[in-house]
Amino acid sequence: MTDPLHQRKGSLVGTVKAVLWGFLGVRRNADYQNDVAKLNPIHIMVVGVLMALLFVLALILLVNWVVA
Repeated sequence: MTDPLHQRKGSLVGTVKAVLWGFLGVRRNADYQNDVAKLNPIHIMVVGVLMALLFVLALILLVNWVVA
């Protein structure tokens, strides 16, 4: 028996869009339900962590550029 979480096939673009909307904090309920049905939660967590790291790196680079 396979885990239903690993059977979900979502696109990378859809996962990135869902994470970006999550960062913004605004999402329609219908879109959220669609994401829950289609996207793999593990993929969402990986993309979320990577995007958070990129955001922090961008802030560090911006601060270094402004201070220099």
